Amino acid sequence: MEKNFKMIAKTMFGLEEVLATELRKLGASKVEIGTRNVAFEGDKGFMYKANLCCRTAIKVLKPVTSFNVFTEADIYKKVYAFPWENYMDVDGSLAVDATVFSEKFTHSQYIALKTKDAIVDRFRDKEGRRPDVDLDHPTLRVNIHIDRNICTLSLDSSGQSLHKRGYKVANTMAPINEVLAAGMIMLAGWNGQCDLLDPMCGSGTILTEAAMIACNIPPNLNRDEFSFENWPDFDVDLYELIENAALKKIRESNYSIQGFDIEADVVDKAKENIESANLKEFIKVHHQDFFESKKETERPLFIIFNPPYDERIQIDAEKLYASIGTTLKHQYPGTQAWMITSNMEALKNVGLRPSKRIKLYNGKLEAKFVRYDMYEGSKKTKKNN
Repeated sequence: MEKNFKMIAKTMFGLEEVLATELRKLGASKVEIGTRNVAFEGDKGFMYKANLCCRTAIKVLKPVTSFNVFTEADIYKKVYAFPWENYMDVDGSLAVDATVFSEKFTHSQYIALKTKDAIVDRFRDKEGRRPDVDLDHPTLRVNIHIDRNICTLSLDSSGQSLHKRGYKVANTMAPINEVLAAGMIMLAGWNGQCDLLDPMCGSGTILTEAAMIACNIPPNLNRDEFSFENWPDFDVDLYELIENAALKKIRESNYSIQGFDIEADVVDKAKENIESANLKEFIKVHHQDFFESKKETERPLFIIFNPPYDERIQIDAEKLYASIGTTLKHQYPGTQAWMITSNMEALKNVGLRPSKRIKLYNGKLEAKFVRYDMYEGSKKTKKNN
């Protein structure tokens, strides 16, 4: 029976609890929450499952050794001493990523370069030649993490960031990250239990992630590859067993998932992405101005959206956010509305009191994910019922 080993799943700030819950539900043991990461244990099959099924993981790393370092020479010497030939062939290719939190070591790219040099030098000294460096599709992707004087070397089992699901074929301006979109939906508590609307849907990322959540579709089903597929111990039969088990858990969705966008060409791009994800039967996208729309059903409705707010999109933010508040208040009773923004000044113009604020990051921008409850009738009446 395959032994369990420690892994680290990296995520975005504010999504650590969501990812920990995902991992526990998938069957991980010894789950420990960090900052932008969650540590856990599982076997090789679980590593495959975590990559395939985790919606809020960016990477799944497998630590292979850890040691103390005090100088750059320490790093080179100890990386060189590790038996890399057990993990890749000299005919393979290599890429190194570095993360550094240390007063002694401050330049992550330089640390990555020293690590790469030590690995290829070991191969050259042992076999007379060295593996190539390939930053895009390496045979082995290595992560070096230095926290003060503790250095951890890990194998990156994911490869490209797991937010690159493989379904996005058409991009719009300022698209939201797929991991962030899934995390927002899960933080909001929506899992397919009622209708959902993204009234400013852009490239359709929130809609696509919502449909995959509602139907329990593995988020990374459309990816071309994971790095672990290039490892010497890759078990294709085990991976197919994991994949087939996940596919059997897909379910039907009986609720409406809709998107609006005011730009016709953006609607076309959203439809392309949704079709690429094989989800067009579950999602409807309309060329519609949200501010001229209203709730069309008596049923409960979740609204989740990412309105324009950064420097790439020229808008009158104060006017836009005031219109959002007016539309929600007058046109969307019986609705729980969530939106993410990094424009805190514009947020004040919504004119509604948020019932919840969650700190997230959209790229490098600090953002707030806020909830507004639109009651049928007055809030006072609702409370007294």
